Amino acid sequence: MPLRDTLARVDADLAAGRVPVARQRLRGLVSSFPNDLTLRRRLAEVYRLYGEPAQAGRWMYLEQDRNAAETSAFEARYGTAQQRMRALAWHGPESLAPSAFAGRQLAAVRAACSEEMGHPVDWDTAPSSRKAESGGNTFAGFLARAGCLVVVLAFLAIWVNGLVALFD
Repeated sequence: MPLRDTLARVDADLAAGRVPVARQRLRGLVSSFPNDLTLRRRLAEVYRLYGEPAQAGRWMYLEQDRNAAETSAFEARYGTAQQRMRALAWHGPESLAPSAFAGRQLAAVRAACSEEMGHPVDWDTAPSSRKAESGGNTFAGFLARAGCLVVVLAFLAIWVNGLVALFD
């Protein structure tokens, strides 16, 4: 569906009070056109309707007239440069940014991420480490892995028991 038609549907959804549908359409558009700041701004406006300042700050991060509280909420939720780089979902070099401010923001996040990782990174190969997203090895992660192991072992024990009973 062409961009213009999808935006018309977003407007119709918002007018009808279907905010979740409008948000999904805009997320799809931003995914398809990650370097379009106008779409990012529209998505931030929808997240404001939800009362989600971190997400509004995420999608307004590349705009000079962004809200400082929303930016702080975004930076708090995505605490590392690696997490911010993935959250911004930019594609291509910073030179594709439609404004100098956006280019500087992107370059700063990429440079900070490169420093964190200890090697150069770029936007098309943004790090996708699950360990970094979860904050590293946590006790909760350990419990989740241990629980999965217990379930697998229980399944195998029941299966072996059934197999032995079948041949008795």
